[in-house]
Amino acid sequence: MDPFVIWCLIVGLLLITIGLTDTWRQELPVCASAIYLLAGYLLGPEVSGLLNLRLDTNPVLLERLAEGAVLISLFAVGLRLRARLRDPLWHTPLVLATVAMVLTVGLMTGLGLTLGLSLGSALLLAAVLAPTDPVLASEVQVEHAADRDRLRFSLTGEGGLNDGTAFPFVMLALGLLGLHELGDGAWRWWSVDVVWAVSGGVAIGWALGFAFSHAVVYLRREREQALGMESFLTLGLIALAYGAAIAVQAYGFLAVFFAGLAMRQVERRDNPRARPLDVPPDAPPAQASAYMAKAVLDFTLDLEKLAELTVMLLVGSLITRAAFTPATLAVAFGLMFVVRPIAVYASTMSLPLTATQRRLAAWFGVRGVGSMYYLAYAVAKGAAGEQTAFIIDAVLVTIVMSVLLHGSTATPVMRLYRRARRPR
Repeated sequence: MDPFVIWCLIVGLLLITIGLTDTWRQELPVCASAIYLLAGYLLGPEVSGLLNLRLDTNPVLLERLAEGAVLISLFAVGLRLRARLRDPLWHTPLVLATVAMVLTVGLMTGLGLTLGLSLGSALLLAAVLAPTDPVLASEVQVEHAADRDRLRFSLTGEGGLNDGTAFPFVMLALGLLGLHELGDGAWRWWSVDVVWAVSGGVAIGWALGFAFSHAVVYLRREREQALGMESFLTLGLIALAYGAAIAVQAYGFLAVFFAGLAMRQVERRDNPRARPLDVPPDAPPAQASAYMAKAVLDFTLDLEKLAELTVMLLVGSLITRAAFTPATLAVAFGLMFVVRPIAVYASTMSLPLTATQRRLAAWFGVRGVGSMYYLAYAVAKGAAGEQTAFIIDAVLVTIVMSVLLHGSTATPVMRLYRRARRPR
């Protein structure tokens, strides 16, 4: 039988099975990503050979697929966060995405040096694994736009922000490996890769999201136009924000996240007292922004699930038994059980988190699609050799262990957390 036909049958069966058993599966300590990983491994070269991609020979394809998944998820994350920008709720995710990020990079670089990597390779390993994942962490993210739980808001905001704030460290690592221009005294890295790329991405995304939302709301209120085109508008804004940022050497991930965040802020200003949970399609004109934000978010969440399936299948197909060595497992467990807790506790001691919230934030640092993107990006830029091969194995093993351990604990742990918080 044609391998493409077999591929269609397997993917179709997987999608239908996940769709039909979603409610039942949510009661079990097994996340969908773990199922996708297993399916990818079975489709990969070590079992059936139906999916035979290699990171060293197909880095651009894998980079683009992971890139698309991250972009969709970042936009959805921005739309989920409805708190006003001056709200104290933002303090924790900002600290986690900056201070905790720097601590994670520093500690993981030290671990890489201990394992015998060069400074450039150790920093690359650290930068690739530093960002938490906005795609796979849905169980620990905010449950709806009006959710103000500090733990869920912090983990959601961190996942949206640090996929962009990790980029400067990746570029610095590539520079140390001779694959990127840093400038004398790293002046180009500081001025372009840090200051301009970050500020430019934030400004471009915010401006486009703000202008887009006001334009669509105006057309719907005053002209009764742009109705029922949420999917086109969503994809258009994501592509425009990302393309505009990349064109001027700014970070597209930050631009897309802030485009979604700006759209939600416009909705919040139009409906300051509303809870935008179930806005009907025939909502009055005054609620045009609320309906638009909800419709766009629903569409984006559906896309996010499909993107998650695609990338996790590919990650599963890349996994080999030989990759699970004492050194790669040391990277995975060192990140999850040592580095992440140290970074979270050290950076959040002055913040108003309860002891339980701090422990859960230290545990739920999910790694996944974001790390896969940065890994493929580095390989596509020319990272190669024995140390890069170790980095590839270590990152893939870390993703697998994170999906299995975090995914299996997310449902029962967060259920207990909700029960404990409900009386408050």
